Amino acid sequence: MLIKFIPMVIGAYLLGSMPTAYLVAKWRRGIDIRQYGSGNVGASNVLAVVSKRWSIVVTIFDVGKGALMVWIAQLLKLEPYQQATVGIAAIIGHNWPVFLRFQGGRGIFTSLGVITVLSPWLGLIALVFPYLFFAPFRQLSLGVGLVLIIIPIVSWFFSQPLGITQPLTITLSVIAILLIVIIRRLTAPRRPISASVSTGELIINRLLFDRDIKDRKAWISQTASQVSPTEPPLEPKEPSP
Repeated sequence: MLIKFIPMVIGAYLLGSMPTAYLVAKWRRGIDIRQYGSGNVGASNVLAVVSKRWSIVVTIFDVGKGALMVWIAQLLKLEPYQQATVGIAAIIGHNWPVFLRFQGGRGIFTSLGVITVLSPWLGLIALVFPYLFFAPFRQLSLGVGLVLIIIPIVSWFFSQPLGITQPLTITLSVIAILLIVIIRRLTAPRRPISASVSTGELIINRLLFDRDIKDRKAWISQTASQVSPTEPPLEPKEPSP
């Protein structure tokens, strides 16, 4: 089984490392997405600095990275904990991609793909809860954090109604994903725009809202010189519709 498992973990990390958001921003606008908007290499930042259409493309690919690898692991009949490990490797690849010197995204959509294949009902909860109750108020990051806290509880106490045959594996897997999300948020490079923010406030902002400051509009509208003062401002192309 290890002959299948180890290559799957490596393959999942490498596929997760494919920086779709970075490539789309380079291709469509000629910019390094890490130097614009939130600096995040993900679909939300593509939406802010490129276009809605291309953010959808990035979302589909990012979800697919996690879902595909877990699905293949299931086809190979790997153990449930091995399937989950493969999925987590894809998330780690997205967050710390070898192709971008380990400066990636937050792995939320890749996590959604992993959770959905491991347990479709939990995947549905992870998708509906933040988008239904938090997205309308532009607090999606807060909703994502809360749902990742709720899902392990749901998977453990409601495993039978949801048809979860390996509740311990699923619960531990989602807890691991939650820890990865927390670590990624807390270890992101500090931006010059938050220079006057105290460390305590910075931590709270990152844990709750996944940004350094409370002002969402200012955060997602950063230019290259604001994200990295050593990087000269670029002249981006007009975004495609």
